Amino acid sequence: MFDVALPESLATARERLHRALEHAGRPLDDALLLAVSKTKPESAVRQAHQLGQRDFGENYLQEALDKQTALSELDDIVWHFIGPLQSNKTRSVAERFAWVHSVDRLKIAQRLNEQRPATLAPLNVCLQVNISREPSKSGVAPEETLALAREILTLPRLRLRGLMAIPAPAESMAQQQAPFAALRKLRDELQASLPEALLDTLSMGMSDDLEAAVTEGATIVRLGSAIFGAR
Repeated sequence: MFDVALPESLATARERLHRALEHAGRPLDDALLLAVSKTKPESAVRQAHQLGQRDFGENYLQEALDKQTALSELDDIVWHFIGPLQSNKTRSVAERFAWVHSVDRLKIAQRLNEQRPATLAPLNVCLQVNISREPSKSGVAPEETLALAREILTLPRLRLRGLMAIPAPAESMAQQQAPFAALRKLRDELQASLPEALLDTLSMGMSDDLEAAVTEGATIVRLGSAIFGAR
């Protein structure tokens, strides 16, 4: 059953992203809209696909695998795993996803590398950084990010693309921008130390803070409720 509101909400999300990019003086194709489809049925993903959406983010592995099976004929979908990743779930992620945004430990990276099929392109990974230093949040500490990045660059079945963060909620635009600016600065520092790394990705910004993230250089914004409605 299709959602009659989805065409309008997806169009609004795209326009919102374009406005933010334009306001930041960036090209309109400079950031990717990632539709976060966690907890939503496969019919919603199918409808969004029919409307031209190709990149989808999932947090819960079994739910994602069920959707991938149900939508297996849509072979141009790009699946991104964006949730916390446990050791016992790395094999399925390594085999079934194109991106992982939530790598924060070397052990997880090593398992993904070992379990990524040689028949597939290297797995694109972002390091999740606990940029706001919240005790309840996953993520590598900013000062430990360079060491982890160095290790990941030695893993041939992974391709280090950049950083991801979920900052603490903030109300004002300036408060929202601060952690995104810190993440961008950290990425730039990594690039200076690791010139051989691609590091072209800043996965940051969600439904409530897209504009602040784009202002600070986001290249992937992760929108769920703005596209699919409240969970």
